[in-house]
Amino acid sequence: MENLIGTHRNIFVISVYVYFFILFTVYILIICSNSTIVCLIWIHKNLHEPMYIFIAALLMNSVLFSTNIYPKLLNDILSDKQIISYSACLLQFFIFYSLGSSEFLLLAVMAYDRYVSICKPLQYSTIMKNSTVTVLLILTCFTLKGVFCNNSINHLYCDSSRAVTIYGVVVLLNLVFFPMLFILFTYAKILIISYQSCGEVRRKAAQTCLPHLLVLINYSCLVTYDIIIVRMASDFPKTARFVMTLQIVMYNPLFNPIIYGLKLREISKHLKRLFFLFHSVLT
Repeated sequence: MENLIGTHRNIFVISVYVYFFILFTVYILIICSNSTIVCLIWIHKNLHEPMYIFIAALLMNSVLFSTNIYPKLLNDILSDKQIISYSACLLQFFIFYSLGSSEFLLLAVMAYDRYVSICKPLQYSTIMKNSTVTVLLILTCFTLKGVFCNNSINHLYCDSSRAVTIYGVVVLLNLVFFPMLFILFTYAKILIISYQSCGEVRRKAAQTCLPHLLVLINYSCLVTYDIIIVRMASDFPKTARFVMTLQIVMYNPLFNPIIYGLKLREISKHLKRLFFLFHSVLT
């Protein structure tokens, strides 16, 4: 009996370290993949354009988002007791939702940038000036002066008064619903203009808008999940919860650099040169 208990304990310890190693590796990949593209955008002057600057901001947002989650998660895996103070928990979820909101607003800004580039190409340099880009970036980094109640601690700590409910609705409208309407409007205009234009305009629209749309669809699924889980917390399938949690923690922060690195020609070109350089150094 003691041997059986000891065997089970050894298996548990091994599984804990395997789990830690996998998540630690994913965290390092998230930092390296996102930071690599950000550095390429920073170094190469031909990437100093509004579209690439917004992409760099989006990727840095993913790094900060992951850093808000992974260090505590990795520490909990190796700890016998997973303990966090109430104030630290609120701070973590405040950062979680602030960065999540910034990502959605960045996607809206990127949609506007593509709209101006494709639908008003002659006015692009006038509209998307450095000052305009700076103002847009500041607006996307704006964090709400309040504490967001996470779904899992909402009923435990957050007041369920009408005022809080109204506040939540206002936040949802301003950070999700209205930006989504704006994004849908801009891409609809891009689709109409592209359809009415020549093949060159259609190729440009497909090449530059497709990565943004893929990222938008992926992130919209996560936002939708986070909203509906409040109403379906008890009935939501455990397998679906597990998949969506992995999507938030692992897949989404890695999805953006992969999409932009593969689908955008200029970034892909610099990545290939960087890989060839590393390969030549190693060999």
